[in-house]
Amino acid sequence: MANLILLLQEYGVLIVFAIVLVEQIGLPIPAFPLLIVAGALSVDGDSNWLAVLLVSVVACLISDYFWFRAGRYYGKRILRLLCKISLSPDYCVSQTEDNFNRWGPKALVVAKFIPGFNTIAPPLAGAMGTSNGAFLGFSVAGAIVWSGAGIAIGAGFHTQIDQVLDILSTMGSTALMVLGVLLVLFIGFKYIERKRFRQSVEIDRITIDDLKKLLEQGKAPVLVDARSVTAQMLEPAVPGALLFNGGEPIAELIALDKNHHIIVYCSCPNDVTAAHVAKELIGHGYHRAKPLHGGLDAWNAAFGTPREVGEGNTASVG
Repeated sequence: MANLILLLQEYGVLIVFAIVLVEQIGLPIPAFPLLIVAGALSVDGDSNWLAVLLVSVVACLISDYFWFRAGRYYGKRILRLLCKISLSPDYCVSQTEDNFNRWGPKALVVAKFIPGFNTIAPPLAGAMGTSNGAFLGFSVAGAIVWSGAGIAIGAGFHTQIDQVLDILSTMGSTALMVLGVLLVLFIGFKYIERKRFRQSVEIDRITIDDLKKLLEQGKAPVLVDARSVTAQMLEPAVPGALLFNGGEPIAELIALDKNHHIIVYCSCPNDVTAAHVAKELIGHGYHRAKPLHGGLDAWNAAFGTPREVGEGNTASVG
């Protein structure tokens, strides 16, 4: 551990750059504690706080702009990819979409402090058509605020942090093992959190083939679009689908017979938003509500994109 502290003192700027970059890219390696340590070391002159701030901002900007361009080029697809590989619960994309839509690119200033938001916000800004100038301005501001906060906390509590570092330095390789175990526990906690969330929305799903059978039998199930408002702006809904944006069942559903088939779809991994809404509808007595396995992608693959779907294929409100 003493060697690690020496490395931080000697190559702290490069280490900060590398750790911040990989964390901002999306790997589950917490960089904020490292900024705090760097801030504490800067008080005693073991590191240069201005250099640490600069490289941290540059690392954030490299990652943010990479994801911003990916969002601009790939749109909604890159968001689905990020949510699939993220250790945060799957609903993070849906929440982030509407938060970003509410605040616009200004949300980038605080995005790095919000788990799930920090990775999703840059590509979402690209997908939403944010200009390069606006994105870079707010991205830099957010990086400065986030990096500066970590460095300032370290400087403010440098005495206590120095004591912890001294204790760790006397522990030798044991300290590295402790830090490694803590990192594994952190990743494990995020994994369990995601798994528990998925279990909370376990429900029977309807496949696209079963949906086709219902349509062929003339049962005309009602389609409910459970995506966020922003997702509906990025990709049009299936014609005839009812838009469900949270809260109580919408008026068109309330007027339906409780035995009516209701198919809920979304565009998030594992259909979690659709499953959550379907469970809500079942709780209100609509016992035939089911999420569509594969969501909007499955519908588009079977019937074509909304712009291509004819009235004959569109499920409508009965």
